[in-house]
Amino acid sequence: MNTASTDRPDEAEVLIRATAVGKRFSRFSRRATSLKERVVRREQGAKEDFWALRDVDLVVRRGETVGLTGPNGSGKSTLLKVLSGILRATTGEVSVRGRVASLLELGAGFDGELTGRENIYLNSALLGVPRAETDRLFEQIVEFSELREVIDNPVKHYSSGQYMKLGFSVAVHMDPDILIVDEVLAVGDAAFQQKCIDRIRLFQRQGKTILFVSHSSGQVVSLCTRAVLLNRGKVVFDGPAGQTIERLHAM
Repeated sequence: MNTASTDRPDEAEVLIRATAVGKRFSRFSRRATSLKERVVRREQGAKEDFWALRDVDLVVRRGETVGLTGPNGSGKSTLLKVLSGILRATTGEVSVRGRVASLLELGAGFDGELTGRENIYLNSALLGVPRAETDRLFEQIVEFSELREVIDNPVKHYSSGQYMKLGFSVAVHMDPDILIVDEVLAVGDAAFQQKCIDRIRLFQRQGKTILFVSHSSGQVVSLCTRAVLLNRGKVVFDGPAGQTIERLHAM
């Protein structure tokens, strides 16, 4: 059962708009393997352009929960990084309105030498949150993360599950207009995953906008107002989550 808002999405404010977005990377058939080789041999072999995204159009409105699906290598994570500003599009235009909290890679935005406590303040500052507000939210963040016993340890000693707990807890407590989440929710114990899903449902009731990648067809169908199917860097379907998953399985 879809739990997202039933308000007419076509009348809501557009928070994310991508128009004809493309992202190109360069690959080389041979790379230098040492500093000496870089100096002595300037040639790096034949250069090949690889388009991770091609002519992607996407509109996400306030209150929508949109899932990105597709085979491995289809461009889902690249698109999230472009929309969150981590990568710059090679072609096309991207417009994002409002405070964005993104959880795209384990440990992204963390300084391994700093403690969990220090990284909470660091991440909050990067999101533009005043220190006084972080002070007010600190206990809630730690309580939600279930990391009180290790919050003053350097995060380089954290497990992947602990990274995810801290990152998700910071992101959801910063009152974002848009929450962007990659497959990192697959990391960690089942109980905390359910806690994350419950928080996403709360965000939906509050009218937040959520964009996420998941290989769980069940999560996409139950959480999303709609889903976008990518293949080889292109959008091949954008519609109701159930129909999108059916096309993904057929693919």
